[in-house]
Amino acid sequence: MKFEALTPILNVSDIKFTFAWFQKLGWKIGFQWGEPVGFGSVCSGDCEIFLCQDGQGGRGKGTQSQTFSESPTGTPDQGVWMSMWVDDVDEVHKHCADAGIEITLPPTNMPWDVREMHIRHPDGHVFRVGKGIALNN
Repeated sequence: MKFEALTPILNVSDIKFTFAWFQKLGWKIGFQWGEPVGFGSVCSGDCEIFLCQDGQGGRGKGTQSQTFSESPTGTPDQGVWMSMWVDDVDEVHKHCADAGIEITLPPTNMPWDVREMHIRHPDGHVFRVGKGIALNN
């Protein structure tokens, strides 16, 4: 048995705002469904995320201003966490900073050989934006 694709579904409080948030990140609206719109998707290349207003999963933002720490403290976000793989983390960081997207971890070379940064959607969903880095052996 082989699965062909996986599409996450994010519970969002305001789908129109979320479409605009992803467009600031460089994504496009895939589809919109319902009157008023309550379900839809955003796409970038072969990647797609479904959005459901007030349903299908949890959401919620904790009190932490950063989403990574050696010793976690505070209330963790209740939203979904996803990894996005890109070709240039620093370029995405600059784009997000210019677009006013909340950055909760600046580009950092992690001990697991990934350069990553974190961004957070206002509903508490956290995106780990990363790229593998070569081992220095």
